[in-house]
Amino acid sequence: MTRFDPFRDMDRLAEQVLGTARSAAAMPMDLYRSGDHYVMHFDLPGVDPGSIDVSVENRALTIQAQRTSRDDENTQWLARERPSGTYARQLNLGDGFSLDDIDATYADGVLTVTLPVAEQARPRRIDVTRANSRHNVETGTAERQGIET
Repeated sequence: MTRFDPFRDMDRLAEQVLGTARSAAAMPMDLYRSGDHYVMHFDLPGVDPGSIDVSVENRALTIQAQRTSRDDENTQWLARERPSGTYARQLNLGDGFSLDDIDATYADGVLTVTLPVAEQARPRRIDVTRANSRHNVETGTAERQGIET
């Protein structure tokens, strides 16, 4: 899997110019393989589940979500450290995945995306059979001559 993050350079520039990092675009991820599946967990606390969009196009997996701020005209903010806005992440997938069977669930602020390994990419055991060879013919000849093998 190759990671593509279109917001990384914008975040670096904003951090250099403004002295702060825009963490709204950040979407921490854990990735591991479990049997015939790859599993990804994305931290998305406080995100409206209806705003989560998981799509795949041309082997690029795109995840987007929105966290809205709780603004109204009577609010006077004393501290505002939790970012709001759009979260986005894009990952380029290799040929070894079954794209039609991708599963996504959201629970307790964590988006879990499961990518099944394609059947043709799964490891499999190849049985080796013993073919008849000249040794069998010679062994048979030796036995007829009274020689033990």
